[in-house]
Amino acid sequence: MRQHTRTRSGRWKVAGALALMSTLVATACSAGGNAESGPSGDAANPVKGGTLDIAYFPDNPTFTCVDPFQTYWIEHRSVIRNIADSLTDQNPDTGEIVPWLASKWEISPDGLDYTFTLRDGVTFSDGAPLDAAAVKTNFDGFIDLAKTSGGTAFGASYILGLESTTVVDPQTVKFHFTQPNSSFLQATSTTNLALISPASFQKTPEERCLGQFSGSGLFKLDNYTPGQGISLSRRAGYTWGSSLNKNTGEAYLDAVKYSYVAEDSVRTGNLVSGAVDITWPRNPLTVEDQEQIKNSGGYIESRSLPGVSNTLFPNVSAGKPLADPQVRQALYKATDLKTNAATVYGPDYPVVEGAFDTTTPFFQSQADMLGFDPEGAGKLLDAAGWTKPAGSEYRSKNGQQLTLTLTIVGQFAAGNELLQDQWRQVGIDLQLKVVTQAESIGLLKSGGYDLIGTYFTRADPGALQFILVEALANQKAIAKNAATPEVAAQIQQLFTKAVQTTDEAQTKQAYDDLQNLLIDQGVSFPLFERQQLAGVSNKVNGFRFTSESFLALNDTFLQP
Repeated sequence: MRQHTRTRSGRWKVAGALALMSTLVATACSAGGNAESGPSGDAANPVKGGTLDIAYFPDNPTFTCVDPFQTYWIEHRSVIRNIADSLTDQNPDTGEIVPWLASKWEISPDGLDYTFTLRDGVTFSDGAPLDAAAVKTNFDGFIDLAKTSGGTAFGASYILGLESTTVVDPQTVKFHFTQPNSSFLQATSTTNLALISPASFQKTPEERCLGQFSGSGLFKLDNYTPGQGISLSRRAGYTWGSSLNKNTGEAYLDAVKYSYVAEDSVRTGNLVSGAVDITWPRNPLTVEDQEQIKNSGGYIESRSLPGVSNTLFPNVSAGKPLADPQVRQALYKATDLKTNAATVYGPDYPVVEGAFDTTTPFFQSQADMLGFDPEGAGKLLDAAGWTKPAGSEYRSKNGQQLTLTLTIVGQFAAGNELLQDQWRQVGIDLQLKVVTQAESIGLLKSGGYDLIGTYFTRADPGALQFILVEALANQKAIAKNAATPEVAAQIQQLFTKAVQTTDEAQTKQAYDDLQNLLIDQGVSFPLFERQQLAGVSNKVNGFRFTSESFLALNDTFLQP
């Protein structure tokens, strides 16, 4: 048996920003006996050729889209990482932003202007060169789509405050903001601001969603059939890969095929049988599936998704039980996060430690504020006037039973029955209301809920402002209901302080204060760390997670 753990380094290690990094677990005992599992070409010279087959969670049923700026679907953002490059890249171990399509950059002292120098020799797959004019076409198109969509286009949150893009010379481009946006440099590393060819913007947003665009990535997109699959082929002449990859040239793989498979067990079965090379679930692999994969000679890759953890946000509107801060604090003490993680996802699954996942820059553990203390929960509820009459399972107050409604979008529910049981132990009746995505929108608008879950994947804590700051949030009802007006104003002030300074120490202090405020005031109820797990065939080598916990295929090869 062997186990490889990729450790963190750099300033995040010092700051404690990452408590959990990418891990590779390669376990002994193949199906045939005692052969060691894991990548079979580990430490061998890469082999060129072959098609990599990846089985995904199903396509987005409500928004079929692979356009970088528009899509929020995690699986499609992982595909985009390999077909469209970005100005910069982000080191997943340190958080450092490094050059990619831009060889260098300057930020003005007032934080309003970002000037990038582009590297030479880059082209898009339709033959167009990457120059300053192409970058301007992209960002002008982003601003236009952000406006015409009313700010709902997913990429809009990455260009907040961007006023104009100017071509300084063919290799130099300048961005001007109406107000400082310290998140912008990190934003340029993301898949949502990945660049596509100028001709792509002659297509409609709907056409781009269906794959009618050309990127500069190491693969070109050959086909996207919604609900069925995606196919890529190697881009000849590619020489501009990010320095975070060992291989900065052409891909080793000839092609990549992605399929959508609804059932987790079927996806795992396809991997074990050799029908696919990687299984990429939305929810973590079960312990049983992990063992099945390891016993077949395969291995497991895992990394926490950066951004907002698997969190519930309350409705603290007047008249709701959670309007009382003592009741909200009681929920923390009534929730056994450690047991939940182990029971739902297995004994080795990490326990959530705060409002953000551990791979998020500026993450600070709040585990000491989230301890399980059912007796303490009972005292808080007693103090709030919610008492348990003799013979009653649930608490009540003024003749009203303490009932909370948790709205659940069915396919993402996990562990809610366990939470229901834990809260019952302290006298809270948790009602689970399973709805469709469309139904959840109506419930949010009507305020007919007490708790609802959502998240945002981005390697920057500023992602949370697009959930909790009403002026920026796509689902404004969650932002409006999650905190009192006074607390909401404090949250907005801390985000403003963090984003509008160019002093990293001030940014860190603002995010430290924010994380404490969210728990002190009962705004975020973290339930689980969100981990991206992948089951991988032992013939797959060179697996690498990006800072967004997506899959970069630059180093990947298939051992015959």
